[in-house]
This record gives sequence, structure tokens and C-alpha cells, in this order.
Amino acid sequence: MENKSKESSKIPPTVDQKIKRRNFISFGVFFAASTGAIAGWEWLLKSPKEKFGITGGTRVPLRRALNKTELFFRNFFSNNHLVKTYPAEMAAKQVRINSLIGIEEDLHFDPQKWKLSVLIKNGESLNINLEEIKSLPKTEIIYDFKCVEGWDQIQHWGGVKLSDFLNHFKLDEEIKKQYMGLQTPNGKYYIGLEMQSALHPQTLLAYEMNGKPLANEHGAPLRLIIPVKYGIKNLKRIGTMSFSNSRPKDYWAEHGYDYYSGL
Repeated sequence: MENKSKESSKIPPTVDQKIKRRNFISFGVFFAASTGAIAGWEWLLKSPKEKFGITGGTRVPLRRALNKTELFFRNFFSNNHLVKTYPAEMAAKQVRINSLIGIEEDLHFDPQKWKLSVLIKNGESLNINLEEIKSLPKTEIIYDFKCVEGWDQIQHWGGVKLSDFLNHFKLDEEIKKQYMGLQTPNGKYYIGLEMQSALHPQTLLAYEMNGKPLANEHGAPLRLIIPVKYGIKNLKRIGTMSFSNSRPKDYWAEHGYDYYSGL
């Protein structure tokens, strides 16, 4: 009788029992994960907001995570890493307008009156016109422009490498700084860049789109094209360029976005 009892206790579970057991385990794991996610989200929402400064608008733990992520990617960033490029025939003929912040009041802006103000040491500045910039070697790039809103588009831009521009105007001391700041002429839109990305060989001061001068809504007469960053860093209508060893102010970082915004 004992042997029969032991044998019967070893009867394998049926297929139906196996399915029920797996469903029970799956449901338990899902329930535990969901509970943890909800608790984590509630914890984040109850966390204090960061003090407004160079960055702002988000919770302290999230900003810490963004800053740690930035350091991680900056440690592995290399100018040998190039974004993928495409043949010109693949470029969009109707280029999307990603933002008008900083230029929306000046869509009738006269490019002939424009000059780029480069702030250097001792409060001095270089004032450079478009013809001086266009006299430098021209570079073109056709790449996949990416927006934080989730869309992307292959676009064709032409201009001068930012690194060539800085070298031509002998801004050697400024290049040694850790950051570059750029602003629109009216100061309403502004970004900060780490110098490694500014000097990337695909970063351009662009004055053409699809082989033609920039339209005002695309940042005429000169805008930044920085393929290793999301569109929010591709500032239109550059008015002022500056250099520093501390983070310059950045419009979207002040609104809770990632300061680095790299791809």
C-alpha cells in the first residue's frame, strides 16, 4: 500500500495543470512588477523639484539620473563616431519646421543686417558677417534629423564646419573651454553645448538647405546643424556665440529636458 501511495504521489501534472501554474506565476510576476512601477511613479511624483537654475522643471531624482546618463555618454563620446549620411536624392524637398521659438516675432528678419557676435575674453567680441563665413570651405551633409517629439526626416544642409570656423578666426583659447553657448539675436532661445560636440566634424554653421539660402522659418541667415544631438539643440538664427567652463543656460533644460540631448 505504501509503494502504491508513493507511486501515485509522483504522477506528473496534466497539461491543464501546467498551464494554470504558468498563468498563476505570470500573473504574480506581472502584479508585483506593476505594483513596483506604480509605487516608483508615486515616489517620483512626491519627490521635491530641483531648484531652478541652468536646469529646472523636473524632479530631483530624475535630474540626477539624467546627469549620470550624460556623464556616461560623454565618457564614451568620440569624434570618430559619425552619424549615417545619405545620397542627396533622398533628402526631403519639404523640410519640416521643428520650432519657431526665438524667431517667431522676426519672420521678416533682414539677413543683410545680420552679424554673428562672438564673445571672447575681456568682454571683447568679434562681429562676423555672412560673407566672411561663406568664404570658408563649404561642407554639406545629408542625414536623418531627429526631433524629441518622435519624428525624423532626411535633410540636406550646407555650410561651414564649426571647427573650421573656430580655427579660421583663431579662437584657440576659447576652444579650450568646456562649453559653448549660442543664442538667437533677441535672446529668447538659447542652448549650451559641451565642446566635444561643438567640434564634431559633422557639426555645421549652416547657411543653405537643399542647395538654397535658408528661409527665415528655418533660421536664416545662419543656424546650427549638430547631427549628434536632437533638434532642440539645432539653434536657428544664431546671434551670439560664447564660451565658458560652466554650463551655459539652455532653454529646454530649464523646462525639464535633458541638458545633453545626445543621440
